[in-house]
Amino acid sequence: MLGAIGLDERQESAYRALVALGAAEVTDLAHRLALPETDTERALRRLEQQGLAAQSSARTGRWVAAPPGVALGALLTQQRHELDQAELAAALLAEEYRADAAEPAVHDLVEVVTGASAVAHRFVQLQLGATEEVCALVTGNPVVVTGTDNEAEEKAATRGVAYRVVVERSVFSLPAGIAELSAALGRNEEVRVVDRVPTKLVVADRTLAMVPLTGRGAEPAALVVHASGLLESLMGLFEAVWREALPLRLGAGGISEEAAPGPDATDLEILSLLLAGMTDASVAKQLDLGLRTVQRRVKGLMELTGVTTRLQLGWHAYAKGWVARDLRE
Repeated sequence: MLGAIGLDERQESAYRALVALGAAEVTDLAHRLALPETDTERALRRLEQQGLAAQSSARTGRWVAAPPGVALGALLTQQRHELDQAELAAALLAEEYRADAAEPAVHDLVEVVTGASAVAHRFVQLQLGATEEVCALVTGNPVVVTGTDNEAEEKAATRGVAYRVVVERSVFSLPAGIAELSAALGRNEEVRVVDRVPTKLVVADRTLAMVPLTGRGAEPAALVVHASGLLESLMGLFEAVWREALPLRLGAGGISEEAAPGPDATDLEILSLLLAGMTDASVAKQLDLGLRTVQRRVKGLMELTGVTTRLQLGWHAYAKGWVARDLRE
């Protein structure tokens, strides 16, 4: 517990024992700690440097503990000051980085990370650095990081970082697949499932992404993509997969898939009449609806399908089979 102020396990044990005894000889303390006397004396010397212990002036070889309230309070105050200074330095470096990266060179927009440990470390950094949202596409064949190993995900979610994750259906068959998904849903992460994702992918705050570079059997490597057109394309890929995926929910019976969202009967009637060439006002009158109701439903369908124009909505409606072409035309 005192590692934050620079004490290792032996030094902390020595200080706790010394506090309990008030004062002790090196030999007695070593026996109490089950340590060699040389290691015990070394720990005491460290405590002396930290102001937590001192040699007794009345008796040679005897050590006394400094009052915890005073000694630890001073160390904690110093630690807080150093953390404040480090935070200020980090903010200044971040500002300098943003200034230098205002117009980054093309070769600075991507970086290649090679080796399992390096990829895993960068993956953890990416999540711990996120402040708003992490989006991920997950396959059923983890190579470097598995869900149970990914403590960074739990830490980020605890900090309030939102997670949107799409997993392949094969994840369910992994030994810890169900447990990992249950844990993610328990952290209020949004999880969806598809038969197959096009690639592994993780995007943090829409500013940094990681994608794999090597296939199975080769040395793990990944491409880290900074804010750029390529990153926007990767984010677009995620959103496209996300829209087509089925949401997962955690209930009393375990994990289950929710029905895919789609238009109701009124939505289909509105679509059919609009595609027949009627105006919003005419559709509203024909279906005995308010004009704003028709426009709101059309907007909802556009958001559902991820399109920005009514023409795109029409093509999507045909592709999904929501409406059929009139073969008599």
